[in-house]
Amino acid sequence: MQEISQQLQQVLWRIAQACDKSARKADEVQLLAVSKHQQPSAIRIAYHAGQVDFGENYVQEALDKIAQLSDLPLVWHLIGALQSNKTAQVAAHFAWVHSVDRLKIAQRLSAQRPAHLPPLNICLQVNIDNQDSKSGCQVDELAVLVQSILPLPKLLLRGLMIIPQAGNEQAFAQLAKIRQHLLATIPTLNPQVFDTLSMGMSQDIEAAISAGSTMVRVGTAIFGQRV
Repeated sequence: MQEISQQLQQVLWRIAQACDKSARKADEVQLLAVSKHQQPSAIRIAYHAGQVDFGENYVQEALDKIAQLSDLPLVWHLIGALQSNKTAQVAAHFAWVHSVDRLKIAQRLSAQRPAHLPPLNICLQVNIDNQDSKSGCQVDELAVLVQSILPLPKLLLRGLMIIPQAGNEQAFAQLAKIRQHLLATIPTLNPQVFDTLSMGMSQDIEAAISAGSTMVRVGTAIFGQRV
């Protein structure tokens, strides 16, 4: 388990090197540790090595871990597809949802966010290369979706997320351009809030950071192969 701490530091070094190469500050890119199928003990080790933000794909698996690790001040992100019947649990227990792809899900998350919690941070998942197997809205649907979500009182629209096809590194620059276009054409979008590009994983951290990623989602390079 000591390997987790060492591997976490190696990933942070990769992020810092990629930022330096792109003339960016290292603190411009946040590391999200993808902990799906990992044991709570592994997450606990990563936390004690300095990691606070963790991403989960499956709601029930995540809720079990959230309960077991409730003594730690962890920040939980849902990065997997979200069904309507799970929105109340997600609204109550997560700080971020990266996989919002339709208005109905956003409306339910806002309505079900407990009053005592701050607004839920969300990213819109974009199906950047039209994969049948991937969730996400189409690029031409984004502007209407953004404008419909902005007034929802218990959500903060933070940015965009993609899971492109393997090897499609051009998608990263494409998403950065889409964000800039939205900021330029929707006056109510605040660039200091709509500031997140959730893109890049273990195998393509460097390419994503070069294109402007602000949050990389890394699992295998930290925890090893999923158990």
